[in-house]
Amino acid sequence: MKPSKKKLAQTRVLVIGDAMLDRYWHGSVDRISPEAPVPVVRVTREEERIGAAANVAYNVVTLGARASFLGVVGDDEAGHRLEAMLRQTGIETYLKRDKSLRTTVKLRVIGRQQQLLRLDFENEPDHESLAVQIGSFARLVPAHDAALFSDYGKGGLAHIGSMILAARAAGKPVLIDPKGSDYSPYRGATVITPNRVELQQVVGAWRDEDELRTKAQSLRESLGLEALLVTLGETGMTLYDAKGQLHVDAQAREVFDVTGAGDTVIATLAALVASGMTLRTAVPLANRAGGIVVGKFGTATVSFDELLS
Repeated sequence: MKPSKKKLAQTRVLVIGDAMLDRYWHGSVDRISPEAPVPVVRVTREEERIGAAANVAYNVVTLGARASFLGVVGDDEAGHRLEAMLRQTGIETYLKRDKSLRTTVKLRVIGRQQQLLRLDFENEPDHESLAVQIGSFARLVPAHDAALFSDYGKGGLAHIGSMILAARAAGKPVLIDPKGSDYSPYRGATVITPNRVELQQVVGAWRDEDELRTKAQSLRESLGLEALLVTLGETGMTLYDAKGQLHVDAQAREVFDVTGAGDTVIATLAALVASGMTLRTAVPLANRAGGIVVGKFGTATVSFDELLS
């Protein structure tokens, strides 16, 4: 079953999570510093991209669906810049400004297409600012076809449990890209999409595929999830649900940069499920989208035509 471009254009996904601004300083490396044994980068170009959960929303609209983004940013230059970039992409933006928050910025220094250094500027948002999200979410979710939570562990989803309940009460599928070693806040979601390392932090290591299946299904059942999608890097991804499991092999022809690949996978999955596809039908296409985006540099997206080419 192929997705319908017309149907996707009518589909709305509400994305909630930690917003970030990704900045890149590109340059050339011609010498080592006389002050310390480090490369000297002569910066020749600066670039900004939408990052983290905001990049998930960008992936949704690039695919051809409609996205709304709900998040908290600081009342600072980076926050205003991020909001402007979100609006330029056509994403409906609902940002709460927290004066005590420094908008998260990841600054990557790039020399000859290689990342040499990353600088993170961040702190956690105020819980009162986050509590406002619950009311905003409850008002927005009925007009959307799916809710997607992108947890980057920056504190922006402190009240996720209440929002999951509101989404399920409204009859909307809930998709979550999780973080941390405790998945109990995600109880009741439709599907969560941990990668191999993230899942191991929760259930421990496994010796073989049989033990992985047992651990994955046990976690799924204990959290009341419809499905658990484990992304396994170069070996693809496996969906665990009440029917058993569905494995899809990786399709990347060349891995250039894995930055944001998880964003693309869950954004594609959410858009397709929101448009009426089943998870089992959508997973192979989400896998294909992930395979395409790792062939690009930095936080990137996949278009509808790329997905079906």
